[in-house]
Amino acid sequence: MDNKNTICLWYDGTAVDAAKFYAKTFPNSSVGRVMYAPGDYPDGQQGDVLTVEFTVVGIPCIGLNGGPHFKHNEAFSFQIATDDQAETDRLWNAIVENDGKESECGWCKDKWGLNWQITPRALTNAIIDPDRAAAKRAFDAMMTMKKIDIAKIEEARLG
Repeated sequence: MDNKNTICLWYDGTAVDAAKFYAKTFPNSSVGRVMYAPGDYPDGQQGDVLTVEFTVVGIPCIGLNGGPHFKHNEAFSFQIATDDQAETDRLWNAIVENDGKESECGWCKDKWGLNWQITPRALTNAIIDPDRAAAKRAFDAMMTMKKIDIAKIEEARLG
């Protein structure tokens, strides 16, 4: 990877599995170079996978198999804009049905603890609606959801 800036994500020995999942789930995603440890380190041995380069929806990342010391949390997430309900459902379900967890307002967590916002463009457009009453109705509807239901957002927006 020759990028000046790459997002480094910490995993407990499962970076390659995560990278492969992201590559098969999200468009414009791929797995790149895998680097093996040239010597023993605190949470691994010489020859273990140390890092894997991957891309998630065009964003360069590196997965570091650093051990169990640091966990992902909601302070970092990938926000994926979706174009319709089918895409929203496919991505949300892929994450949740692969030992992930649902959260609120379009957020879910993958089995590695990484947080995702599966955000339909219709939701974003509803919340920025110049008609602030319509925006509030859409926002209030979102606040009751886990996975975003575009039809219900639009219904609320229209009043």
